[in-house]
Amino acid sequence: MLRHNHLEHRFVHYIPEQLEPGIIYISMDFATAAHSCCCGCGEQVITPFTPTDWKMTFDGETVTLSPSIGNWNSACQSHYFIVGNRVVEAEPWIDKKGARKRKFGKEKWQNHLDQKIQSEGDPSAQPAPSISRRLALWTEINRRLKRRP
Repeated sequence: MLRHNHLEHRFVHYIPEQLEPGIIYISMDFATAAHSCCCGCGEQVITPFTPTDWKMTFDGETVTLSPSIGNWNSACQSHYFIVGNRVVEAEPWIDKKGARKRKFGKEKWQNHLDQKIQSEGDPSAQPAPSISRRLALWTEINRRLKRRP
């Protein structure tokens, strides 16, 4: 059961160390959003915006993230969608399904990198966004979050 069914969005440069419940913090500079788990457990949920992770849509008033938020690494095992700042509970994660999802995510990322490498070899190809910069920033954010007490 979700404690928060609505999130207020805040665009920030840096994600704050303490995530206030009911707020989704969005850093466009770091292509990342973060919020406290909507079940109320207090777990930090980090959603990087990359071609293979989450996409964020801002319609001028509300924020939507896709795909769903699946906290299969957390004790709460929450699973929900954020659509137009509303939090919509989804079916719980099942171990096998979660394992398939994680495996698919790795395969999707590898396919994206393979396509990027191929397109860089083709002078007529459109330049791809800097994935290495986003990965470096995401790694730094993740490292800082893990250092917190």
